[in-house]
Amino acid sequence: MDWMSLQRRYAVPAGASARTARMLALGRVLSGTQYDVLPNPFAMERTGSGEYIPLSNRRPAVRTNLCRTVVDESVSLLFGDTHWPTLVAEDLRVAHAMQAFASQTRLASLMMEVARLGSVGSVAILFEVSASVPRLSILETAYLTPFWDEASGELLRVEERFVVLGRELAAQGYPISEDMLGARFWWERVWTSMDCAVCVPWPVGMEGGQRDESRSVRHELGFVPVVWIRNLAGPHGLDPDGECTFERAIDTVIEADYLLSQAGRGLKYGSDPTLVLKTGGFSDGVAHQGGAASALTLPPEGDAKLLEINGNAAAAVLEHYRELRQIVLEQLHGNRAHGDRISAAQSGKAMEMMCQPLIWLADRLRHSYGAGGLLPIYRMACRFSQVLENGLRLNGQLVRDLPCCRLDLRWPAWFPPTDGELLSLAQGLVTAVSNGLVSRETAVRIYASASGSPDPEAEWRAVAGWDEDDVERFRKV
Repeated sequence: MDWMSLQRRYAVPAGASARTARMLALGRVLSGTQYDVLPNPFAMERTGSGEYIPLSNRRPAVRTNLCRTVVDESVSLLFGDTHWPTLVAEDLRVAHAMQAFASQTRLASLMMEVARLGSVGSVAILFEVSASVPRLSILETAYLTPFWDEASGELLRVEERFVVLGRELAAQGYPISEDMLGARFWWERVWTSMDCAVCVPWPVGMEGGQRDESRSVRHELGFVPVVWIRNLAGPHGLDPDGECTFERAIDTVIEADYLLSQAGRGLKYGSDPTLVLKTGGFSDGVAHQGGAASALTLPPEGDAKLLEINGNAAAAVLEHYRELRQIVLEQLHGNRAHGDRISAAQSGKAMEMMCQPLIWLADRLRHSYGAGGLLPIYRMACRFSQVLENGLRLNGQLVRDLPCCRLDLRWPAWFPPTDGELLSLAQGLVTAVSNGLVSRETAVRIYASASGSPDPEAEWRAVAGWDEDDVERFRKV
């Protein structure tokens, strides 16, 4: 069974588009539930009536989840504890405010979940403010439809629409009559640059779309408070989705899951083979149950034997699986290095060479979720501070009128350097400074970035001995 035939077994929600069905199917693979629609366990070979069950109707007993493994590894290399990028801003006030914003909203952990969910093709982040306190939430894009301005590429509108049951609406406080609890309703919400319009749910097949004033909010921000991120794609474009991280390897993963499941079944059979009794005319022969200690009583012309299989097949299956695994990791640019083969500590450069394919994948993700995700979130926070009367409350202080200055991200090294590498770098920088090749400030910034300092600029101020007056003069400049 391949991915195309497995997708046909999934129930498509009423009114869902082909894009929605595809996104929901890819979400099953990411969550590891792609086989849950198959009705029979792998060990069940025949039904109660004795009818044979094809393999395509059985759930694999082994699920490698290689697709999720590659996604988790790439996300950890993208936004892990030692891989969070530093914001570089022309205005020092913006840099400090965004540092407080990232800490208050737990932006690092949120972006890891964003990158994981966005691996199916796209993901959206809703930016909300309540009592001047910013709040970010993740929107899965299967039921969302974005609309952009073709000239500027700015997001004009985002529509959310799906079908719900009447009882679900009743639980949310909607007045649904008893006879309509099992009926299906359209639920719609639309974000624009001026408001968030929620429509009154209407039955499927009827005209609707009337605005629900009690649940709609008119914000008049002048921009849509949604950041749309396309996976493995540039920050600009009119297509709603980018490339799925793992879709091209799903067929091979399915093959590997069924292969290992069948191999496990063969090993279990090899440890308990079928016993065949030849009774030689003995009329009331019955199936034998029990171990080797159980004695068999047969007529003189009878016989008994075990239907055993060759154990070499298990080794061949495992070798075939290793090849399939290599194919999957090559297709997805996953990490093919084996940790059990590393006998000593490796330098940062050696680790980069071992994980080079995964680094190539994470490097592409940096463009999608850095330039296309983090920077738009920071810019939107600055715009909120300008349009809201009280600005944003960051770490207990109100911040207003943050300028929309040039922003950039400084990404750390893929793997932290060893002590020997830091010593060699320090010695090289000392030589370069003494020979007039680089300034002392540049050398301090380079070493601070290499050693993992979250703020190389603050490191230089500490080395140079700046006081508060110096900092204020720098801010004014």
